[in-house]
Amino acid sequence: MNSDDGALWSRSLAGDGEAFGVLFDRHRDRVYRHAYRLAQNRPDAEDVSAAAFLELWRQRIRVRLVECSVLPWLLVTTTNCALNVRRSRRRYEALLKSLPHAPPAADPGDIFLSDNPFQGVDGPLASALRALKPVDLQLITLVVLEGYDLASAAGILGLGPEAAKTRLHRARHRLREHLPGLPAPRQLTLSEEG
Repeated sequence: MNSDDGALWSRSLAGDGEAFGVLFDRHRDRVYRHAYRLAQNRPDAEDVSAAAFLELWRQRIRVRLVECSVLPWLLVTTTNCALNVRRSRRRYEALLKSLPHAPPAADPGDIFLSDNPFQGVDGPLASALRALKPVDLQLITLVVLEGYDLASAAGILGLGPEAAKTRLHRARHRLREHLPGLPAPRQLTLSEEG
């Protein structure tokens, strides 16, 4: 088997990609196992194996076969690549430790899923918003609070334009019932309706 490496390597040096592919197929498992022993995790072992074969190609003029095999050269190169990955990881971890750490921010998902998703909203308004159906709350949020036009909000929510207009009107009416001090809503113009 190793005697074939010499012929395949000669063909590879002459530009035969298929011969290089055969060498890759022949030695990839052993190179990967060696990389895994050194890296001790799959992603790094895959990176180290790939780097070793890349170096085999990049350094092809300088590669020395041992007993007509590229495997010894590959194994030594795999070791060097694994050491480089380890050094890079240590430098990266040292950099992360040296950076100032801010207190962790609250996860928006936790806030949304908490008992009070209307945190920061005054009590009467939060109560009025809670009384809305979910789709009406989403429509109010998009059109009134976020400024989307009615047609865009309808498209986002999968509603027809007329259904969205009706739902928005009813949602505003329900909000006015819960918040008597609200002014009457202005009529939407055709351009705002979409």
